[in-house]
Amino acid sequence: MKYLSILCLAAIVIANAQTSINELQKHPEFTASNYALYPEPGKDVKLTKAPAGYKPFYISHYGRHGSRYHNNSDEYKYLFETLAKADSVNALTATGKKVLSAAQFLVQNAEPRTGDLTQVGVRQHQGIATRMQKNFPEIFRTQNIKGKQTTPHIDIFASTSGRCIVSMAAFTGVILSRYPDLDIRYESGKSLLKFICPFNWNDLEYSKAKAYTDESDKLWKNVDSKPLMKKIFSDSIYVKSNIDADNFYNRLFEINTNTMNLDSSFIKGLNAASNGIMDSLFTVEESITRWKAQNAWWYSIMGTSPLIASTHGIDFGKNTLKNILDEADKAIAIDTSSTIANDEKPITATLRFGHDTGLLPLTGLMQLDFASAKVSDLSKLHEQWTDFRIIPMAANLQIVFYKSTKKGAPILVKFLYNEREVAIPLPCSAEAKCPYYKWEDVKAFYLDILGVKAANISQK
Repeated sequence: MKYLSILCLAAIVIANAQTSINELQKHPEFTASNYALYPEPGKDVKLTKAPAGYKPFYISHYGRHGSRYHNNSDEYKYLFETLAKADSVNALTATGKKVLSAAQFLVQNAEPRTGDLTQVGVRQHQGIATRMQKNFPEIFRTQNIKGKQTTPHIDIFASTSGRCIVSMAAFTGVILSRYPDLDIRYESGKSLLKFICPFNWNDLEYSKAKAYTDESDKLWKNVDSKPLMKKIFSDSIYVKSNIDADNFYNRLFEINTNTMNLDSSFIKGLNAASNGIMDSLFTVEESITRWKAQNAWWYSIMGTSPLIASTHGIDFGKNTLKNILDEADKAIAIDTSSTIANDEKPITATLRFGHDTGLLPLTGLMQLDFASAKVSDLSKLHEQWTDFRIIPMAANLQIVFYKSTKKGAPILVKFLYNEREVAIPLPCSAEAKCPYYKWEDVKAFYLDILGVKAANISQK
């Protein structure tokens, strides 16, 4: 069954996917790309009231782990060793010596914790869980099922990565503190990675597409490493002979932007060791220029870029989408059954804790409104598609299912991304205003996207 891409005209927003240069200048922290902090919803973010007679009965969720230490220990070592070698031959400026002190502090205190969740990340998931149970308390309460008081069941799946498991623990700890009798099944294992972390870094097509590389090269050529080299190194001949300036620039930039995810006590120690030098290394304009190139890279590797011949990048979301459909079928089957076994419990939530590489292709595959732009001029990509809105730390998708007390009424769903209502390219339900959709329409739409390959997805 094929659907026309009919955009819902309701006022549904995720912090607007369109981004101006002026906004980036006001918020240079956005240029951190996938290292950006989670955009907690403020008081201005309101959820649309459910239609009369409807209440939520199931949530399907996928969340990225929260803020973490940089995930590559070699980056910390590279930075320190490069600067220490230059210092040994008096090739560092006064600023460079401060950066060396920062690098030494990072090697001693951050490198042993490479990839670990920080307390910032813990608090992000605690906050999301707190708001989920506040927004949808029916999901977690003991229910009267066929005349029987029944404790809800929740399935929770996590990547084998420690930061995902700790994110899961932080999230569920909050829910259990309010609803201690919940029946919860926890799972984490390699067998789950096909839908929790399906992306294969060895299977990339973006780099082979000349249409992409031509556009991408234009953006990366605008990234000028020379001013930073002059700030840090006092001997240009030494730099030319010993350092890959562009490589150094990019690695330092990522280490630097990731520091916003670290705990306040850590940042205090880092600033004390280096006189706060890390905050002044890159100008706002330099950060924006580099981010444009980085944003285009994420878009082309796992997004909806028309410059790539196939849909290979977003296809990595198929396993996750199939799991979402399968788990929803289980929950709905139990909820709509005319009888319930003595040991059977309603499944009221499926929570998944994974990675940016799980969410990014999924959002494009599902054609969520903020993630499905088709842009060929990558210099203007930021006007329609931004990585920091799709894959900040703790980014999450919540699909909320509603049922009616009226017999024969359809199941409705709405989509939240980072706790904000978003649209998909289907007409909204006749029974309700946007952002509510009939589940049978949504399911048919996504089964059509999965197509004939659906039966073979688990073998990919």
